[in-house]
Amino acid sequence: MQKAKKKKRPGAVKLRFFLFLTIALVVFSLIAPLFAPHDPNATNPQTLNLAPCAEYPLGCDLYGRCVLSRILAGAGTSVFSAVALVALTFVIGTFAGMISGWYGGIADTLIMRIAEIFLAFPQMVLAIAVAGILGGGMGNAMLALGVTGWTLYARLARAQVMTLKEEPFVQAARLSGFGAFRIMFRTLLPNMAGPLIVNAATQLGTMMISLAGLSFLGIGVQEPKAEWGSMVAASRSYMQLAPWAVLAPAFAILITVMIFNYLGDCFRDYLDVEAEHE
Repeated sequence: MQKAKKKKRPGAVKLRFFLFLTIALVVFSLIAPLFAPHDPNATNPQTLNLAPCAEYPLGCDLYGRCVLSRILAGAGTSVFSAVALVALTFVIGTFAGMISGWYGGIADTLIMRIAEIFLAFPQMVLAIAVAGILGGGMGNAMLALGVTGWTLYARLARAQVMTLKEEPFVQAARLSGFGAFRIMFRTLLPNMAGPLIVNAATQLGTMMISLAGLSFLGIGVQEPKAEWGSMVAASRSYMQLAPWAVLAPAFAILITVMIFNYLGDCFRDYLDVEAEHE
């Protein structure tokens, strides 16, 4: 008797491809500075706004710095920082939302009121205000965006917990003598991970654009440290003389955000859940 073939879920191949692409991109962003052909911060008056050539494949910027080397040096700052920020807000928001939904009462009221205070302001406007107060730097930029980033996961996790906590399998876990945290993280979390993962995947591109936007405005990464958003900002005044110094980092942002967005779409299609949109 022949065994029935296991039916593949739709989009599995596409999901694996973009997941591999995302992981490879993150890993490469960490080791990319090792492949820089020149010192990314070295200025050279003889190569100011130099067009792309054999020695400088992507040309040089207004200070004579190698654009390719700066893109590779800034990959870790631009890509890995966005992934780290999404992971951090995911953990904090999910934990807060599960506590809120499980215990209710004062804990629920306190956590949700705090979330609503942050949601009362547009995320980017609040991030600009916080980053302006704290000063420049990627750490402060991540903190500014993280202040509101966790609320998305908190609201979703709370809704999922409130829906699932009265289900028979949760009641069975309670009767078995399991504690609240064991039920939340070993019983509830695996059953509500789908929507949370979809939201995290779709937020990767958003966070990267936001971090680049803060650097573009001068309240994120500061010169001379390489970061794609700050590279666009530094060279935008010389767009007509040296368009490659603007287009190269902008194209790097575009490609990376597209990969992140496709990953989010693939997760949503594969898990057959709708991501929550603000």
